[in-house]
Amino acid sequence: MRFLIIHLAVLIFTVSPMAFANTTLADDAAEKRAEYIRANYTKFEYQIPMRDGIKLFTSVYLPNDDSQTYPIMLQRTPYRVAPYGVSKYKTRLGPSERFEKEKFIFVFQDVRGKSMSEGEFVNMRPQDAYKRGKKATDDATDTYDTIEWLVNNLPNNNGRVGMWGTSYPGYYTSVGSINSHSALKAISPQAPIADWFFDDFHRNGAFVTPMAFIFFDSFDKQLDGPQAHREKGRDSIAPDGYQFFKDLGPLSNVNKHYFHGERPFWNELTEHPNYDEYWQARDVLQHLNKTKPATLVVGGWYDTEDQYGPLYTYQTMSNNNKKSHIKMVMGPWYHGQWNSTSGGKSLGEADFGFDTSAWFQEEVLLPFFKQHLKKADDAKLATATMFETGSNRWRKFDQWPPKDAKEHTLYLGSQESLVSTAVNTGSSEYISDPNKPVPHSAKVSRGWDRPYMVEDQRYAARRPDVLVFETDVLENDLTIAGAIDLDLWFSTNKTAADIIVKLVDVFPGKDENTDKVDAKTGNRHELVRWGSLRGRFRDSMSDPKPFEPNKPTKVRFDLYDVLHTFKRGHKVQIQIQSSMFPFLDINPQNYVENIFHAEEKDFVKAFHTIYHNADYPSAIHFSTLD
Repeated sequence: MRFLIIHLAVLIFTVSPMAFANTTLADDAAEKRAEYIRANYTKFEYQIPMRDGIKLFTSVYLPNDDSQTYPIMLQRTPYRVAPYGVSKYKTRLGPSERFEKEKFIFVFQDVRGKSMSEGEFVNMRPQDAYKRGKKATDDATDTYDTIEWLVNNLPNNNGRVGMWGTSYPGYYTSVGSINSHSALKAISPQAPIADWFFDDFHRNGAFVTPMAFIFFDSFDKQLDGPQAHREKGRDSIAPDGYQFFKDLGPLSNVNKHYFHGERPFWNELTEHPNYDEYWQARDVLQHLNKTKPATLVVGGWYDTEDQYGPLYTYQTMSNNNKKSHIKMVMGPWYHGQWNSTSGGKSLGEADFGFDTSAWFQEEVLLPFFKQHLKKADDAKLATATMFETGSNRWRKFDQWPPKDAKEHTLYLGSQESLVSTAVNTGSSEYISDPNKPVPHSAKVSRGWDRPYMVEDQRYAARRPDVLVFETDVLENDLTIAGAIDLDLWFSTNKTAADIIVKLVDVFPGKDENTDKVDAKTGNRHELVRWGSLRGRFRDSMSDPKPFEPNKPTKVRFDLYDVLHTFKRGHKVQIQIQSSMFPFLDINPQNYVENIFHAEEKDFVKAFHTIYHNADYPSAIHFSTLD
């Protein structure tokens, strides 16, 4: 036993000294950053009145140097502006440490009905105050009233305001541009929620069960009044999300066994399975047609929560505004990774070669806000600054998608082929069994995770319930830029189905420089993009309908934008399946009016078919760059 203890001690200190060193360095840097904030800023707390008399809790950090004026950086959040109390300081204020040293007035506000603010909280509140009258309020009017109070009451402000935030705070940033205050000069909506029927909890109608279950367990708890502490949900679901949600069974069991009807938004969500007026009213994109502040939309190619939001926020704003003040950045990031102090170089099994987050913070984000809030030099940002995965480099475009991209089509064929000319080769059938759904990841996780977005897909390609189509080995690089449009002919022997499609980069087995087997990445099947469609919504998200059994039916949808280079020697692969569990809920495959009310008996095994013949040519369409 004594030998074992000594052996373990030696093992610990010989295996990971670098890990200990990196942790220590990170802790030292964080402590120094916190000390700098305490030494150079003074904190104040206010209850700012809105036009209807409701007061919103707001914490303000003013630079101690009062020899000049400063712009205001405002963030509105439903996630608490803690710590509370004027003697308790945040350990980071700006999007990066450079912002704190550059000096801004930093303002953080609990939104209406959350934490220490008064009023009623409404998820993705419809922005319709301008229709309802002078005293009516919504998130846009709360932003306006807050900015009005700040510029008139905070000392040493220069009358210029910027907003930024990620995810839900990104949504509040977008909303701030609706009928915006004249002092709001620049905004950066980062991974902004745009429409919850496509972001976060739905993917073209399919439901993201673990994300919704875990998030709303705590976030959807109702407050009796303002409170500083965070609402807590259950400590954790089981670490094996696949088993946990499989054991859960139909989604109606969530209230039966866990929520007990005490999560109001969950209840509303389950009563609106279609894209009806309830969801349409919460689509913020409809209000972004004539925005005035300079805008920098930020998103991540590998953001599993909000990928729809940044892409469609940018497109909506740039199509309906003067494009010159609307910019976009997309990097190789998971949700919010661009804010990381030491990230951006890798994600899971993918390595991008350098710290892309630090580059973005230094070369893009800070210059953007300095230009518009401090009247500094022109940041000279491209309209679209996009990271090209596969080649691992930043590229700049004067519009997105690039105007010089060329249309390209690949057709699905027999023997798992993906070819440039339509062929008459019949069809491919696969099974979909609700009792053994395709995992969204080969790894055991709770079901809401991040590395799966670049995960090796060989585990899925080798399953009988996944179809695979791929090109021959590429003789030249192939760069795809923009959305991938799917044009599939599909049938099922039942009345309902999901269609899930993955775009995969298949690596060669050997390193071309050494002609040796590549032990690290040889034959890696790297996920580039995936997307889904709940088949009932193939013609309309608002008016679902069943499939007619065994009838070939055209199904069209798109995979969100990519900028990815398939290098020569690689292959382009498409995988098609009908489950992606537990990330997406299981389709019963018998048509029911509301899947949230489905019963055990509704879930059945089905056989699905993808056609690739002269009468029913299935294809994918995309644009390429030379």
